[in-house]
Amino acid sequence: MAVLAISLVLGGVLAAFADWAAAATQAGKSFPVIKLAVDASEAPRRIFHAHLVIPAPPGPLTLLYPKWIPGEHGPTGPITDLAGLRISSGGKPLPWQRDSVDMYAFHCDVPPGPGSVDVSFDFLSEVKPQGFSSGASSTSSIAVVSWNQMLLYPKGSHSDDLIYAATLRLPPGWKHGTALPLANGAGEELEFEPVSLTTLVDSPVLAGQFYRSVPLTAGPAPIHEIDMAGDSPAALDMSTDLIADYTRLIAEASSLFGARHYRNYHFLLSLSENVAHFGLEHHESSDDRTWERALIDEERRKLMAGLLPHEFVHSWNGKYRRPAGLIIPDFSEPMKTDLLWVYEGLTTYLGNVLSARCGLRSPELFREDLALSAAALDYRAGRTWRPLLDTAIAAQLLYGSSEAWRNWRRGTDFYPEGDLIWLEADVIIRQQTKGRRSLDNFCRRFHGGESGPPAVKPYTYEDIVAALNDTAPYDWKSFLDSRLTETRPHAPLGGIEAGGWRLVYSEVVPDLLKAAEEVRKEVDVSFSIGLRMKEDGSIIDVVPGLASARAGLAPGMTLVAVNGRTFSGKSLRDTLKASKNASEPLELLVKNGEFYKSYRLDYHGGERYPHLERDTGRPDLLSEIIKPLVPPPASPPRGKP
Repeated sequence: MAVLAISLVLGGVLAAFADWAAAATQAGKSFPVIKLAVDASEAPRRIFHAHLVIPAPPGPLTLLYPKWIPGEHGPTGPITDLAGLRISSGGKPLPWQRDSVDMYAFHCDVPPGPGSVDVSFDFLSEVKPQGFSSGASSTSSIAVVSWNQMLLYPKGSHSDDLIYAATLRLPPGWKHGTALPLANGAGEELEFEPVSLTTLVDSPVLAGQFYRSVPLTAGPAPIHEIDMAGDSPAALDMSTDLIADYTRLIAEASSLFGARHYRNYHFLLSLSENVAHFGLEHHESSDDRTWERALIDEERRKLMAGLLPHEFVHSWNGKYRRPAGLIIPDFSEPMKTDLLWVYEGLTTYLGNVLSARCGLRSPELFREDLALSAAALDYRAGRTWRPLLDTAIAAQLLYGSSEAWRNWRRGTDFYPEGDLIWLEADVIIRQQTKGRRSLDNFCRRFHGGESGPPAVKPYTYEDIVAALNDTAPYDWKSFLDSRLTETRPHAPLGGIEAGGWRLVYSEVVPDLLKAAEEVRKEVDVSFSIGLRMKEDGSIIDVVPGLASARAGLAPGMTLVAVNGRTFSGKSLRDTLKASKNASEPLELLVKNGEFYKSYRLDYHGGERYPHLERDTGRPDLLSEIIKPLVPPPASPPRGKP
């Protein structure tokens, strides 16, 4: 009976909203505009105040909080951070009730009269810098406004049809960047042009006390710029050589795809240790968050070199061309993520290639990054039971999974393994066509078309196979099926090997690994004894089958001493180096909760780190792949502006 009652109520809600929408359409009008006012003046306190005026006919009304967030591929809308919800009509409060099944839905009854409801609530931004956009998004100097966190919308219509007129109040003296068209702005009071709910959610705003805008293209539209906000003025000190590299990124991407599907493009770059670090794609912008000193510290700059290229590629691969299963009518219907090996995997590959083509990464660092990814996947024991396709289907679960036991569980491997698969496809196309075509031709065919404003063109698995066959005839279905659905003990290294290189190991620590260890405060000896740990010795993960796992070590334990000496990264590496000439096993003193135990590792292999070594018996296709498509212009001496 309870289920039947809920169904009847929801049916009434949908019918009332549908009747209202139909009446508006028959009258030759668009949907009534929903007004949204966000007060971010208390952003340094991590609290945002939202007020909406939502046109609504009398009768039952269900308001939804966005749940499935585009680009995050999961039900990640931070509903628990909504507080102080009040709904009223004509100045009188309306009782509301959360749905007992869909926790993102709120039911109320609209009385006759005003024809609208007023909704107000606070959004409490997370303090901890973990996660995606629901993680920490504001500091004393920075705020990222993700509109999906600041609004409700009426159930029963497509997000393309709902029109929002948004305003935003910033803290005094703060400046902002966004792709959202501005109707009127005076200081901290911003009024944006009315847009669909789809466009609003796709257009975050970055604001900050310390702010800088860097144009990457001159002349008429489209405009390309980096809008950056940092926790200090020094964080914004982007050098002229780095600006030149990002300028070349625009040219290289334009040449790769042959068309664009945005009016203007804004990289929204947050530079802070106190916000979540990630990149989130949007059609005309990207929400890029990284370390405060990422532009001025060499090690951090190496690590973030692929961030902006990756998110820029998503404007074509992910936003314009999008898997059909990721296209939903609003933000409440679940997404199907089985094609993320294209959405994210191909973007990883193209982002890495563009990073090298535009100069953000040297050819050596490009190969180091490829070697580290390939080796990590080659040692991933989870691939013996879990096919790559399942990591894509289960993405909404794996994004939030722990790093502990990741080598056995697998994580979102469709990013790095997708990189290897698309490299192999690129090499096959070049071989099949004797160098006349490459994956670049596939991209122009699949992601190009006519330039214009944002649009969405869905695709299926069959569309991918067909487009590859149009680029270079080959048994692409069998190629992809085997790499997606089969469980194999080793990573797909065919692109590296046929591309003229081989994966090898030596005692030389790669520069990128050094940078990662220094910045992330970690020690990674995964390829020798199979341990990755924090610099205090706390074990993050072990590699099944290698010495540490065989001896009984596990995530959650803490390495205290190595061969009787207090643990440090340097002492562990010295001991590993000496192990080649030692007859005795390594002895590790490990703390597990309140208990200590010694573990003996029968290991004598020295230090081992992955590298790519040139195979002179094959053409060097890797170097061909990362050659710039656009000749670099003559530039002035490199330095700071």
